[in-house]
Amino acid sequence: MFVENCLAHYDEMINLKTLVIKSDVFHLISGMWKTPAERCFMWMGGFRPSELIKMLLGHIEPLTEQQILGVCGLQQSTQETEEALSQGLEALHQSLLDTVTSDALSCPSNMANYMGQMAIAMNKLTTLEGFVRQADNLRQQTLHRLHHILTTRQMARCLLAIAEYFHRLRALSSLWLARPRQE
Repeated sequence: MFVENCLAHYDEMINLKTLVIKSDVFHLISGMWKTPAERCFMWMGGFRPSELIKMLLGHIEPLTEQQILGVCGLQQSTQETEEALSQGLEALHQSLLDTVTSDALSCPSNMANYMGQMAIAMNKLTTLEGFVRQADNLRQQTLHRLHHILTTRQMARCLLAIAEYFHRLRALSSLWLARPRQE
């Protein structure tokens, strides 16, 4: 029951996050509501699923041979998807840079051309929303696939380890911000 409730809660959070993506994708990507240490590890508005799997491996032992194959396969496919999304986002950044730095924008005397280029840039920014949605879907699918691979007890340990991980990142940020400063 605990595992199903946690996953249902995460699914609801993803649904709410979709609304935030539509209203202000930049706020979501910047992670302004997160602590500095949490922001340091952010990837496309959240955690990187493959890193989460690596971190969880020590908390879910013992694994059967079939579970090991399942988790390793999930980790590999997750890393490949992350890489594809990261490359796509990098291409989008370059494309946006090219649009924003084009000659048409440096000479706004031709207002129609200027507005046309800005419309192109705005259209490209909507693609950013799609990347964040895809990253959220990957995070959600990863947790659900782990749930299918692992036993309920192992998955419960995973969820507790995830909560502890984020708690430690917040604690680390608090300690970092409260440290004595050298002048």
